Amino acid sequence: MSQNLYEQGDILVVDDEASVVEVVSLYLKREGFQVRVARDGRLALNAISEKRPALVVLDLMLPEVDGLEIMRRLQDAGFTVPVIMLTARRQETDRIYGLELGADDYVVKPFSPAELVSRVKAVMRRTYGSTSGATERPLQFGTLSIDPKTRIVTAKGETIDLTATEFNLLWFMANHPRQVFKRDQLLENVWGFSEYVDPSTVTVHIRRLREKIETTPSKPDYLMTVWGVGYKFEPFEG
Repeated sequence: MSQNLYEQGDILVVDDEASVVEVVSLYLKREGFQVRVARDGRLALNAISEKRPALVVLDLMLPEVDGLEIMRRLQDAGFTVPVIMLTARRQETDRIYGLELGADDYVVKPFSPAELVSRVKAVMRRTYGSTSGATERPLQFGTLSIDPKTRIVTAKGETIDLTATEFNLLWFMANHPRQVFKRDQLLENVWGFSEYVDPSTVTVHIRRLREKIETTPSKPDYLMTVWGVGYKFEPFEG
Protein backbone atom coordinates (compact mmCIF):
# COMPACT_ATOMS: atom_id res chain seq x y z
CA MET A 1 0.00 0.00 0.00
CA SER A 2 1.36 3.44 -0.92
CA GLN A 3 2.97 5.41 1.86
CA ASN A 4 0.57 8.35 1.59
CA LEU A 5 -2.28 6.18 2.90
CA TYR A 6 -0.47 5.79 6.20
CA GLU A 7 -0.07 9.55 6.41
CA GLN A 8 -3.80 10.31 6.28
CA GLY A 9 -4.15 10.02 10.07
CA ASP A 10 -4.74 7.37 12.66
CA ILE A 11 -7.27 4.56 12.96
CA LEU A 12 -9.77 4.88 15.81
CA VAL A 13 -10.78 1.48 17.20
CA VAL A 14 -14.03 1.63 19.19
CA ASP A 15 -15.02 -1.49 21.15
CA ASP A 16 -15.80 -2.24 24.81
CA GLU A 17 -14.16 -5.67 24.66
CA ALA A 18 -10.56 -5.36 25.83
CA SER A 19 -9.45 -8.46 23.92
CA VAL A 20 -10.86 -7.13 20.63
CA VAL A 21 -9.24 -3.72 21.08
CA GLU A 22 -5.89 -5.31 21.95
CA VAL A 23 -5.79 -7.72 19.01
CA VAL A 24 -7.09 -5.26 16.41
CA SER A 25 -4.67 -2.57 17.58
CA LEU A 26 -1.76 -5.02 17.46
CA TYR A 27 -2.51 -6.13 13.89
CA LEU A 28 -3.02 -2.57 12.64
CA LYS A 29 0.20 -1.34 14.24
CA ARG A 30 2.09 -4.23 12.67
CA GLU A 31 0.94 -2.91 9.30
CA GLY A 32 2.27 0.55 10.08
CA PHE A 33 -0.93 2.32 11.13
CA GLN A 34 -1.17 4.70 14.06
CA VAL A 35 -3.99 3.62 16.37
CA ARG A 36 -6.18 5.28 18.98
CA VAL A 37 -8.79 3.45 21.02
CA ALA A 38 -12.10 4.28 22.71
CA ARG A 39 -13.93 1.87 24.99
CA ASP A 40 -17.41 3.38 24.80
CA GLY A 41 -19.50 5.53 22.50
CA ARG A 42 -19.14 8.78 24.40
CA LEU A 43 -15.35 8.50 24.44
CA ALA A 44 -15.46 7.73 20.72
CA LEU A 45 -17.43 10.90 19.94
CA ASN A 46 -14.98 12.93 22.01
CA ALA A 47 -12.01 11.35 20.23
CA ILE A 48 -13.51 12.06 16.79
CA SER A 49 -14.28 15.69 17.66
CA GLU A 50 -10.79 16.26 19.07
CA LYS A 51 -9.00 14.88 16.03
CA ARG A 52 -10.52 13.53 12.85
CA PRO A 53 -9.37 9.92 12.34
CA ALA A 54 -8.53 8.54 8.91
CA LEU A 55 -10.92 5.66 9.59
CA VAL A 56 -13.07 4.32 12.42
CA VAL A 57 -13.43 0.64 13.30
CA LEU A 58 -16.74 0.79 15.16
CA ASP A 59 -18.51 -1.86 17.21
CA LEU A 60 -22.28 -1.43 17.08
CA MET A 61 -22.96 -2.71 20.61
CA LEU A 62 -21.38 -0.10 22.89
CA PRO A 63 -22.11 1.29 26.34
CA GLU A 64 -23.11 4.94 26.78
CA VAL A 65 -23.78 5.62 23.09
CA ASP A 66 -24.14 2.73 20.64
CA GLY A 67 -22.48 2.54 17.24
CA LEU A 68 -25.58 3.39 15.22
CA GLU A 69 -26.21 6.49 17.32
CA ILE A 70 -22.59 7.56 16.74
CA MET A 71 -23.13 7.26 13.00
CA ARG A 72 -26.43 9.15 13.18
CA ARG A 73 -24.76 12.01 15.03
CA LEU A 74 -21.87 12.14 12.56
CA GLN A 75 -24.32 12.18 9.66
CA ASP A 76 -26.45 14.92 11.26
CA ALA A 77 -23.31 17.00 11.78
CA GLY A 78 -22.24 16.51 8.17
CA PHE A 79 -19.05 14.87 9.41
CA THR A 80 -17.68 12.41 6.87
CA VAL A 81 -15.25 9.73 7.98
CA PRO A 82 -14.81 6.17 6.66
CA VAL A 83 -16.36 3.57 8.99
CA ILE A 84 -16.02 -0.19 9.21
CA MET A 85 -18.66 -1.70 11.48
CA LEU A 86 -18.08 -4.67 13.76
CA THR A 87 -21.33 -6.58 14.09
CA ALA A 88 -22.70 -9.81 15.50
CA ARG A 89 -24.22 -12.25 13.04
CA ARG A 90 -27.70 -11.71 14.49
CA GLN A 91 -27.50 -7.93 13.87
CA GLU A 92 -28.40 -8.04 10.17
CA THR A 93 -31.02 -5.29 10.44
CA ASP A 94 -28.59 -3.04 12.32
CA ARG A 95 -25.88 -3.85 9.78
CA ILE A 96 -28.07 -2.73 6.87
CA TYR A 97 -29.12 0.38 8.77
CA GLY A 98 -25.46 1.16 9.43
CA LEU A 99 -24.71 0.95 5.71
CA GLU A 100 -27.63 3.30 5.06
CA LEU A 101 -26.11 5.73 7.56
CA GLY A 102 -22.92 5.78 5.50
CA ALA A 103 -20.71 2.95 6.76
CA ASP A 104 -18.27 1.78 4.11
CA ASP A 105 -18.01 -1.86 5.16
CA TYR A 106 -18.65 -4.29 7.98
CA VAL A 107 -17.00 -7.33 9.55
CA VAL A 108 -19.00 -9.96 11.42
CA LYS A 109 -17.84 -11.16 14.85
CA PRO A 110 -16.02 -13.40 15.49
CA PHE A 111 -13.61 -12.33 12.77
CA SER A 112 -10.05 -12.88 11.62
CA PRO A 113 -7.86 -9.88 12.55
CA ALA A 114 -6.01 -10.34 9.27
CA GLU A 115 -9.32 -10.06 7.38
CA LEU A 116 -10.17 -6.85 9.24
CA VAL A 117 -6.78 -5.36 8.36
CA SER A 118 -7.44 -6.28 4.72
CA ARG A 119 -10.79 -4.47 4.88
CA VAL A 120 -9.13 -1.43 6.48
CA LYS A 121 -6.58 -1.27 3.67
CA ALA A 122 -9.29 -1.63 1.03
CA VAL A 123 -11.38 1.21 2.49
CA MET A 124 -8.27 3.38 2.87
CA ARG A 125 -7.36 2.79 -0.78
CA ARG A 126 -10.88 3.65 -1.91
CA THR A 127 -10.91 6.79 0.22
CA TYR A 128 -7.38 8.15 -0.05
CA GLY A 129 -5.57 6.15 -2.71
CA SER A 130 -4.27 7.75 -5.85
CA THR A 131 -6.46 7.18 -8.88
CA SER A 132 -6.33 7.95 -12.56
CA GLY A 133 -8.66 10.87 -11.86
CA ALA A 134 -5.89 13.39 -12.48
CA THR A 135 -5.84 12.42 -16.17
CA GLU A 136 -9.49 11.50 -16.70
CA ARG A 137 -12.08 14.06 -17.68
CA PRO A 138 -15.33 14.74 -15.84
CA LEU A 139 -18.39 12.87 -17.06
CA GLN A 140 -21.57 14.76 -17.85
CA PHE A 141 -25.01 13.20 -18.25
CA GLY A 142 -27.78 15.78 -18.40
CA THR A 143 -27.73 17.57 -15.04
CA LEU A 144 -25.39 14.96 -13.51
CA SER A 145 -21.69 15.79 -13.46
CA ILE A 146 -18.96 13.54 -12.01
CA ASP A 147 -15.45 14.97 -11.64
CA PRO A 148 -12.80 12.31 -10.82
CA LYS A 149 -10.08 14.87 -10.05
CA THR A 150 -11.98 16.82 -7.41
CA ARG A 151 -14.34 13.92 -6.62
CA ILE A 152 -17.20 16.39 -6.76
CA VAL A 153 -20.63 15.29 -8.01
CA THR A 154 -23.34 17.74 -8.95
CA ALA A 155 -26.93 16.90 -9.78
CA LYS A 156 -29.85 19.23 -10.46
CA GLY A 157 -27.51 22.18 -9.94
CA GLU A 158 -26.47 21.13 -6.44
CA THR A 159 -23.25 19.64 -5.10
CA ILE A 160 -23.96 16.15 -3.77
CA ASP A 161 -22.26 14.87 -0.63
CA LEU A 162 -21.07 11.32 -1.31
CA THR A 163 -18.97 8.96 0.76
CA ALA A 164 -15.79 7.63 -0.86
CA THR A 165 -17.45 4.30 -1.59
CA GLU A 166 -20.56 5.93 -3.07
CA PHE A 167 -18.40 8.04 -5.37
CA ASN A 168 -16.30 5.07 -6.47
CA LEU A 169 -19.42 3.02 -7.20
CA LEU A 170 -21.01 5.82 -9.24
CA TRP A 171 -17.77 6.54 -11.11
CA PHE A 172 -17.23 2.88 -11.97
CA MET A 173 -20.76 2.37 -13.27
CA ALA A 174 -20.81 5.67 -15.18
CA ASN A 175 -17.62 4.62 -16.94
CA HIS A 176 -19.40 1.47 -18.13
CA PRO A 177 -22.74 2.84 -19.38
CA ARG A 178 -25.46 0.31 -20.10
CA GLN A 179 -23.24 -2.56 -18.99
CA VAL A 180 -25.10 -4.81 -16.55
CA PHE A 181 -23.18 -5.84 -13.42
CA LYS A 182 -24.08 -8.51 -10.93
CA ARG A 183 -23.71 -7.50 -7.30
CA ASP A 184 -20.66 -9.70 -6.77
CA GLN A 185 -19.01 -8.06 -9.81
CA LEU A 186 -19.55 -4.63 -8.26
CA LEU A 187 -18.16 -5.86 -4.95
CA GLU A 188 -15.06 -7.12 -6.73
CA ASN A 189 -14.50 -4.00 -8.84
CA VAL A 190 -15.47 -1.28 -6.35
CA TRP A 191 -14.93 -2.80 -2.91
CA GLY A 192 -11.98 -4.92 -4.01
CA PHE A 193 -13.40 -8.23 -2.79
CA SER A 194 -16.59 -10.26 -2.95
CA GLU A 195 -16.04 -13.06 -0.44
CA TYR A 196 -17.60 -12.84 3.02
CA VAL A 197 -19.60 -9.75 2.07
CA ASP A 198 -23.37 -9.67 2.05
CA PRO A 199 -24.51 -8.61 -1.46
CA SER A 200 -27.03 -6.34 0.27
CA THR A 201 -24.07 -3.98 0.75
CA VAL A 202 -24.37 -3.11 -2.94
CA THR A 203 -28.15 -2.80 -2.73
CA VAL A 204 -27.90 -0.32 0.13
CA HIS A 205 -25.29 1.81 -1.64
CA ILE A 206 -27.34 1.88 -4.85
CA ARG A 207 -30.37 3.00 -2.84
CA ARG A 208 -28.36 5.74 -1.13
CA LEU A 209 -27.01 6.97 -4.47
CA ARG A 210 -30.51 7.07 -5.96
CA GLU A 211 -31.73 9.14 -3.01
CA LYS A 212 -28.92 11.61 -3.65
CA ILE A 213 -28.72 11.96 -7.44
CA GLU A 214 -32.09 10.92 -8.83
CA THR A 215 -34.98 13.34 -9.21
CA THR A 216 -37.38 10.54 -8.27
CA PRO A 217 -35.48 7.72 -6.53
CA SER A 218 -38.33 5.24 -6.99
CA LYS A 219 -38.20 5.90 -10.76
CA PRO A 220 -34.49 6.35 -11.43
CA ASP A 221 -33.06 7.80 -14.63
CA TYR A 222 -29.44 6.74 -14.09
CA LEU A 223 -29.07 3.77 -11.76
CA MET A 224 -31.28 1.09 -13.19
CA THR A 225 -32.18 -2.31 -11.78
CA VAL A 226 -32.03 -5.22 -14.21
CA TRP A 227 -34.33 -7.66 -12.45
CA GLY A 228 -32.82 -11.03 -11.70
CA VAL A 229 -29.36 -9.88 -12.80
CA GLY A 230 -28.02 -6.70 -11.20
CA TYR A 231 -27.62 -3.01 -12.01
CA LYS A 232 -26.57 -0.75 -14.86
CA PHE A 233 -25.89 2.95 -15.41
CA GLU A 234 -28.09 4.58 -18.03
CA PRO A 235 -26.49 7.69 -19.63
CA PHE A 236 -29.67 9.77 -19.25
CA GLU A 237 -29.43 13.18 -20.95
CA GLY A 238 -32.83 14.61 -20.09
